[in-house]
Amino acid sequence: MKILITGGAGFIGSNLTDYYLRQGAEVVVFDNLSRPGTEKNLDWLQRNHRGSRRFTFIKGDVRRMEELHPVVRDAEVVIHLAGQVAVTNSIADPRTDFEVNALGTFNVLEAVRLYGNNPIFIFVSTNKVYGKMEDIAVVEHNKRYIMPDYPEGIPEERCLDFHSPYGCSKGTAEQYVRDYARIYDIPSVVFRMSCQYGIRQFGNEDQGWVAHFVISAILGKSITIYGNGKQVRDVLYIDDLIRAFEMAIASIDKTKGNIYNIGGGPGFTLSLLELVELLEGRLGCTIPLEFGEWHAGDQPVYISNIRKAYRDFGWSPQIKPADGIDKLITWVKENKELFE
Repeated sequence: MKILITGGAGFIGSNLTDYYLRQGAEVVVFDNLSRPGTEKNLDWLQRNHRGSRRFTFIKGDVRRMEELHPVVRDAEVVIHLAGQVAVTNSIADPRTDFEVNALGTFNVLEAVRLYGNNPIFIFVSTNKVYGKMEDIAVVEHNKRYIMPDYPEGIPEERCLDFHSPYGCSKGTAEQYVRDYARIYDIPSVVFRMSCQYGIRQFGNEDQGWVAHFVISAILGKSITIYGNGKQVRDVLYIDDLIRAFEMAIASIDKTKGNIYNIGGGPGFTLSLLELVELLEGRLGCTIPLEFGEWHAGDQPVYISNIRKAYRDFGWSPQIKPADGIDKLITWVKENKELFE
């Protein structure tokens, strides 16, 4: 199988690339290396797969259509991960956010359409397309918020409300991906992601909060929480996400043209304060905390209803948050030089 992964040197992309190379696939990574940590991930891939003729790296930008034509030509699967990933950055620079997420995705789709070889196309979107969900009742408990009216989480049928430029750009992109399946018969799938975490993730305050908390705690740095820390998300370890890609591709006759929530679901949730408490127990230390104003559009609680993915292609997460965080702690401790 010949796979093109845009943004393939990022957190998800580098893990996917390594996995598929180990499965014997040919993988082309297309990345502009603009995100912190991508050069380190690329170096890791090149060292791990040195001499492999099945691994190709091409430095390029999805905003430039002419750079995409050569890389989509032979692809049997396109996994489109390249994107601007932070709400805060989208508010500070909405034009770049739009150009990368909306126009960039359109460019990849158009390159695929114009070549006419109809590869499987997987696009990673976000739960932010649901907006702030201010109409949903939220109950405040000691260390977390809950949504009593949605015990199984938010389903895909939930009305969209593109709150923040990031929500707008990703929402625009995913609707193009879905419509290209209908109009041009491109077998495409959209994953609406919650909070994924794992090894090779260089999280920061703007994105990748689980990894950011773990890295900061191990390095002895304080953590700033924006809001009161009771915000809840369902969390998904990278190995479970890789299985979701693999299973959705294997079931493309069923999954094409569909949008799926992909996250930990109601069984795998954490609040920010609960993660701090877990880390303090694991590391045997007190983590210094600071508190700031809520981020614009932040959802007090978001949990994915993942029943559709299970129904259509049999996927559900298996790695519990405590186990996944232990894996991440071990990786960060063994690779502290990457963060210092």
